Amino acid sequence: MSACANKRRRVVVTGYGMITPIGKDSGETFENARNGVSGIDIISSFETKGLPCRIGGQVSDSWLSGFEGKRLQGIEKCSSRGLKFMIAATSEAAAMARLDSIEDRAMIGVSLGYHGENPTVEDLVRLYRHAGGDGWDILGLTKEGAYSFFNFFRRKPDVAASILSILFDCRGAGFTVVSACAAGSQAIGEALGTIRAGKAEVMIAGGCESNLNFMGFVGFVLIRALAEKYSSPDKASRPFDRKRNGFVMSEGAGALVLESLEHAEARNAPIYGEVLGYGSSADAFRITDIHPKGDGAVFAMERALADAGLCAADIDYINAHGTSTLQNDQIETLAIKRVLGERAKLVPVSSNKSMTGHTIAGGGAIEAGLTIMGMNGSIVLPTINYEFPDPKCDLDYVPNEARPLEHAIALSNSFGFGGQNACLCLGKFHK
Repeated sequence: MSACANKRRRVVVTGYGMITPIGKDSGETFENARNGVSGIDIISSFETKGLPCRIGGQVSDSWLSGFEGKRLQGIEKCSSRGLKFMIAATSEAAAMARLDSIEDRAMIGVSLGYHGENPTVEDLVRLYRHAGGDGWDILGLTKEGAYSFFNFFRRKPDVAASILSILFDCRGAGFTVVSACAAGSQAIGEALGTIRAGKAEVMIAGGCESNLNFMGFVGFVLIRALAEKYSSPDKASRPFDRKRNGFVMSEGAGALVLESLEHAEARNAPIYGEVLGYGSSADAFRITDIHPKGDGAVFAMERALADAGLCAADIDYINAHGTSTLQNDQIETLAIKRVLGERAKLVPVSSNKSMTGHTIAGGGAIEAGLTIMGMNGSIVLPTINYEFPDPKCDLDYVPNEARPLEHAIALSNSFGFGGQNACLCLGKFHK
């Protein structure tokens, strides 16, 4: 760590968990990512016939069976599919961190990146059957099978954090971050600030998403953001490759348990890494387009470094946002060059989304977890499907194969629609 590192309260990672299209937990996800396994296939969760994009990264339903009834304790009807992913990821992280052993539950909080659940087409049809020229047929709506009021809870983003708090007995600060693709990373960053400020000793932080249904999918189809040209589904997500033509939507969740170093050491908790800094910014440009010079991305990365008390020379690796869209990959490359200067071509950069697809609010949290695992295992995960170099994307993207590399400090980028940007500076733990 640089000599200019600040002396503020240190925040460490005592647990992590995830569920993704390539793994039911963090270990399986990391191993498959290390081997370059793609989780992208034809979508089976809803009818895609006639759509220009018919692929996505689905989580196997079998990975949720067995724990739901035990964990959800009768409130499963309020829980969206995305929240069920988050409960699975948090269960893994909480077990690693031995969260159950903490007596003062008022000092454990929840910070969640989440957007709520989209209604299904079937539910909309049920709802509008009871609308007419004379108003709503409320009595008809309340009949069994008409329209479930539990949809109200599944739609509300804040309900998910409440349910997590109930299930894991977290009685401290609780909040929800709704900021598109930046949400998971921002939730971790805001949890970092909460612990630093002494308002919590422990925070469950992360993000989740499940949008592989018609209402969640069709908007991205209409703005032509999704990959429409691919030789096979597993080849569709190709960040930084010249033939990239859109991102691949997927689903999943990631969770970190963050803890003040003093609290972790006092209870002899395992420590897997450290959150050194956090930077956030807004492009203030357009809803769907990134600032053409990457100003927002640059501000977020520079602020994460400044928050960590580090310099560009300290960075060993960058886990890129790397969505596989023409605009994102080119401008993220430009932003990295602006931040790292002459070192840009020497620092490995890779995109986990080449394998997992884009889990939206879950992405930043999953990628933070994989970054920490990579540092501990001295492995940089690859960017798969990198076949055709793009002269405008000319960094070291760790093409196609994982790379053994000792590295101790990394940036993890998340840049969302609307120009909402977040960057986490993560470190290998040292006393």
